Amino acid sequence: MSFQRRRYPYYNRLRRLLPLVFAVSLSLLVLFAFLSFLAPHPGDSDRLPPRVRHTSINIGGGSGSDSIKSAAFRVPRDGGRSDRDVWRSRNAEFFCGCSNASTKFPNSKAVTRNDRYLAIATSGGLNQQRTGIVDAVVAARILNATLVVPKLDQKSYWKDASDFSHIFDVDWFVSFLSDDVRVVKQLPQKGGRPWSPSRMRVPRKCNERCYINRVLPVLHKRHAVQLNKFDYRLSNKLSDELQKLRCRVNYHALKFTDPILKMGNELVRRMRLRSKHFIALHLRFEPDMLAFSGCYYGGGDKERRELAAIRRRWKTLHINNPEKQRRQGRCPLTPEEVGLMLRALGYGSDVHIYVASGEVYGGEESLAPLKALFPHFYSKDTIATKEELEPFASYSSRMAALDFLVCDESDVFVTNNNGNMAKILAGRRRYFGHKPTVRPNAKKLYRLFLNKENTTWEEFTSRVRSFQRGFMGEPKEVRAGRGEFHENPSTCICEDTEAKAKAQIESRKLGKKNKSTNKDTAAAVVTVPNDGQSEEDEPDWSEPDYEEEQSDLQDRGLYNGTSLDYDDPSTSDEPELEEMLSD
Repeated sequence: MSFQRRRYPYYNRLRRLLPLVFAVSLSLLVLFAFLSFLAPHPGDSDRLPPRVRHTSINIGGGSGSDSIKSAAFRVPRDGGRSDRDVWRSRNAEFFCGCSNASTKFPNSKAVTRNDRYLAIATSGGLNQQRTGIVDAVVAARILNATLVVPKLDQKSYWKDASDFSHIFDVDWFVSFLSDDVRVVKQLPQKGGRPWSPSRMRVPRKCNERCYINRVLPVLHKRHAVQLNKFDYRLSNKLSDELQKLRCRVNYHALKFTDPILKMGNELVRRMRLRSKHFIALHLRFEPDMLAFSGCYYGGGDKERRELAAIRRRWKTLHINNPEKQRRQGRCPLTPEEVGLMLRALGYGSDVHIYVASGEVYGGEESLAPLKALFPHFYSKDTIATKEELEPFASYSSRMAALDFLVCDESDVFVTNNNGNMAKILAGRRRYFGHKPTVRPNAKKLYRLFLNKENTTWEEFTSRVRSFQRGFMGEPKEVRAGRGEFHENPSTCICEDTEAKAKAQIESRKLGKKNKSTNKDTAAAVVTVPNDGQSEEDEPDWSEPDYEEEQSDLQDRGLYNGTSLDYDDPSTSDEPELEEMLSD
């Protein structure tokens, strides 16, 4: 009995505590359920903004700002050992630009008719206008007409009031071309009054016969014709003499004005003071570019809303499946992906990068992974003062010209799209010594970036280098006649076969003396110039770029879904695609 009496007080105490334990347990359960409701669904990780969803990588095994946490995908500081000189193209010394006219090409004085004047009105940004100027000279030569100094587009999206003489040295342009085409600064007066030319348009990619059939009859009748919206209005396939004339205009006659040259050269000098070599990157990750591409970068509803709002400017634009766009290589790489590609190609963290870019989508957060990979990160705004840039700042074309000069003089040029600036600089760098020009093989890199967490850095590097064969600006990596002539001016590039054969003989002799040491050197000279790239892997140069697709809509009268007066672009205030994305 005594045992039972002692037991009851403990039992009663325990019974009184049970409600309290139950209440605490219930509270914890409710709290857990509430927190579970607030937490993101596991599948939502793909919908986080790109700046949040960046893959974790480890740079050089360091800590602090150099470390972005990971163990498997470890990026070395030096980018990994490369089997090539990353600052020059193989066999480039055996190729040079050659665009002089042959004796079969008559002097302009012998063929120009005094009663024919051709004027053009360009369209788009700086580099798109440049293509129009180059092709206008050739069109004038086909028609045996005097060319009036081209008018630059001052009403486009860029709203730049500059004329030809503000950007290009007009006197040099006129004098350099004097043997090829007669050029005058303005139309002569007619009857003591300004002469107003007849206005017309020609189809895109119009060849010699097209100009003779369409424009020449009007010139015979009116004697002065202005071709409006003049961009990509000349065929890629012309006679060799006319192609060489194209090169003389593009690479010799078009020279920037002294103020632009002086400032551009100063920017290059300041980059050289920082490092012996530097890369220029045309990033092209602006909101407008991403909106038109129809690509998706994991930014969730916020990204879709922002880009959709921009996309409404093009009422005729049809967006394909974003995943399909990415698979087809139509999406610009993210800043992080560009950085990883460059590291895999052998460029270490000590490399200096000059970035030519407008507003980057996502701002500093999007750029952070690229800057972590390449801390020596510059732009014209960081290496020049606001006062120095003030004379150019209000003019988009003059600012673009400064970037053009730095990119042209860089040791390596990297382009993240296939727009006009990328095409013109690729062709120019081929003409002047095949300086390395890296164009991402986005079709193949897409899968690699998607699954990089499941591979090692060594495997990743090997595959990037394999995929980039044929996309590095090497001699003969693209077959003659493929793509835009401005991008691949094969007619104007000559090969020194004697010097190449001599180098091969010397290499063989050297190889016999020391095969093991000089095996790589011999291979570098004897190997096929495309670095072993098969025809299946050759870049799809025939694929139209975005600005061409939109211009085709315009030419069919589908701009805004209605027929337009071609000679009055002001009939629509919708920004034109080539103006937005070309430069």
